[in-house]
Amino acid sequence: QVQLVESGGGLGQAGGSLRLSCTASMSIFSFTSMGWYRQAPGKQRELVATKAKGGSSDYADSVKGRFIISRDNAKDTVYLQMNSLKPEDTAVYYCNARKATTIAENNYWGQGTQVTVSS
Repeated sequence: QVQLVESGGGLGQAGGSLRLSCTASMSIFSFTSMGWYRQAPGKQRELVATKAKGGSSDYADSVKGRFIISRDNAKDTVYLQMNSLKPEDTAVYYCNARKATTIAENNYWGQGTQVTVSS
């Protein structure tokens, strides 16, 4: 059973920084990619950033240049460094781990961590 445990959310100020962590219960090399999604009240869950097994990263346009996704393989942990925070970054942030093969895809989710940015 895959478990993803998130930490690091909380209250931030506009222009400030926060860092989220997501630790997996198994080697992160087991996953095709890992990433972060977020869901604001009344909105659909959206992609924030992903990092593929090979190391490439992808970001939502709204966070490019402000957020950085990284990983520590030895700790089976993925991070999201959030800089230059904006009130519109307020959301519940979810860690995602994806396993994809030619015939199936499985997604695993963390419990979510609240990020609130005050203006």
